[in-house]
Amino acid sequence: MTRAGSRVGRVVVFRDVTELERKRQDLQEQNERLEEFVSVVSHDLRNPLNVASGRVELARAEHDSDHLAATTRAHDRMEGLISDLLTLAREGEAVRDPERTSLPELFETAWRGVQTGDGTLVVRTDAVVEADPGRLRQLFENLVRNAVEHGGSDVTVIVGETSDGFYVADDGPGIPEDEREQVVESGYSTTDGGTGFGLAIVSEIATAHGWDVTVTESDTGGARFEFSGVQLS
Repeated sequence: MTRAGSRVGRVVVFRDVTELERKRQDLQEQNERLEEFVSVVSHDLRNPLNVASGRVELARAEHDSDHLAATTRAHDRMEGLISDLLTLAREGEAVRDPERTSLPELFETAWRGVQTGDGTLVVRTDAVVEADPGRLRQLFENLVRNAVEHGGSDVTVIVGETSDGFYVADDGPGIPEDEREQVVESGYSTTDGGTGFGLAIVSEIATAHGWDVTVTESDTGGARFEFSGVQLS
C-alpha cells in the first residue's frame, strides 16, 4: 500500500567483475611464467658459472695473477646479477596476505643484516604497517645498502613517518634531480660495480603492496625515498 503521489522504485547497480577477474588471472599467470623463466635461466647460468669459478680458484692456487683476480670479480658480479634478476621477478607479485608489521623492529632487523660499518640508524616512528615482512625487510636492506654504497661506512640513515606513509633518508651525496625517476628502473646504476637492480627491487616491492615511491632530497642533502598510500597504525 502506497500513498498517492509517493514514488516507489528500485535502483540496480551492475558491476562487471568478470573482466576484472580475467585481467587479474592473466596478470597472475604472466607473473608465474616470468618467475619460471627467470628460475630456469638462473639455474642454467649458475651451472657454468660455478664451473668457471671453481676452475679459477684452482688456477689461483697454482699461480695467482691480476687477470685471475679480475675474473673472480666478474664472476661475483654475474652471480649478483642473477640473484637480483630472480628477486626482481618474484617481488613484483602482488602481496595477498599482509601481516601487521612493526616498522622500527623490521628496519632494525634489516640494518643488522647489512654491513653498515660505522653507520648510524635513527628511527623516528613506532608505526605498524600491513605488509609482507619478508619483502619489506628486503626493501629496507636494499635502501641501507644503497645508502652505504653512496654515503660511505659512516652514513646516517633515518626512517620516519609521513602523512600517508613512511620515508627512508640518508645524509649521503644525494641523487641529482634529473636522475631520480631513473634510479628505480631496472638496470640503472650510478656505480661501475652495481647491478642496477637494487632500487628497482625496492620499487617492485612497493608496487606489490600497492604503494607509490618517490625519490627526493633529504634535509641534509642526501637521498630520501618516500612511500605513500601506506596504511599506518
